[in-house]
Amino acid sequence: MKTIIVTGASSGIGRETAQYFLDHGWRVGLIARRSDVLAEMAQQNAVLLPCDVTDEAQVDAAFAQFGHLDVLFNNAGMFGPQTTIDEIALADWKQVVDVNLTGMFLCARAAFRQMRHQTPRGGRIINNGSISAFTPREGSVCYTTTKHGVSGLTKTLSLDGRAFDIACGQIDIGNARTDLVQNLEKKRAAEGLEPLPTMAVEDVARSVFHMASLPPEANVQSMMVMATKMPHIGRG
Repeated sequence: MKTIIVTGASSGIGRETAQYFLDHGWRVGLIARRSDVLAEMAQQNAVLLPCDVTDEAQVDAAFAQFGHLDVLFNNAGMFGPQTTIDEIALADWKQVVDVNLTGMFLCARAAFRQMRHQTPRGGRIINNGSISAFTPREGSVCYTTTKHGVSGLTKTLSLDGRAFDIACGQIDIGNARTDLVQNLEKKRAAEGLEPLPTMAVEDVARSVFHMASLPPEANVQSMMVMATKMPHIGRG
């Protein structure tokens, strides 16, 4: 049975993706802070791993508990304050960096360690980036900066993993209908702006599944999946 750990599995893209893999017969480790929400997802082949991705000891313990690992979907993240840089408190900046960058580093490190030393050796790490790693949205300095960092993490892991049969790729997502995007839509509506083009979260899960299901000799280094009518392509 193929295995995957999904971080940020209690909601949004993480929850939808975890369920998609469970529906396709994978053993799925579910990482999120809220154990009560994870409990709602308990079913055959689901391994509940309540854990704060910013806590080194908790992350290492969760991966050790899960055992043999074929794929990590490194997904946990947060948006942070939606404003200009001069109105952002240092504590808010550090919180976003801790979750989006340090948390991703800790989970990738634990996965890499497991994949390097397990038998058979190797595996695949899929980092959740964002279209913001290419084209920022206004008022997103914390989120955008960390997502650029994720791109650097992905490329480095791709190189360092080759000697150990560990592949790494990144999926950059634009406007899946998660709570985060719906909150942005509410903010835009309050400001009298047009609704955002969006897509179903299941479309993201299906894309992650494709990346995860490739044979060891093939890798999707970078995939962008986005709402068709997003203004990402083109100039104003």
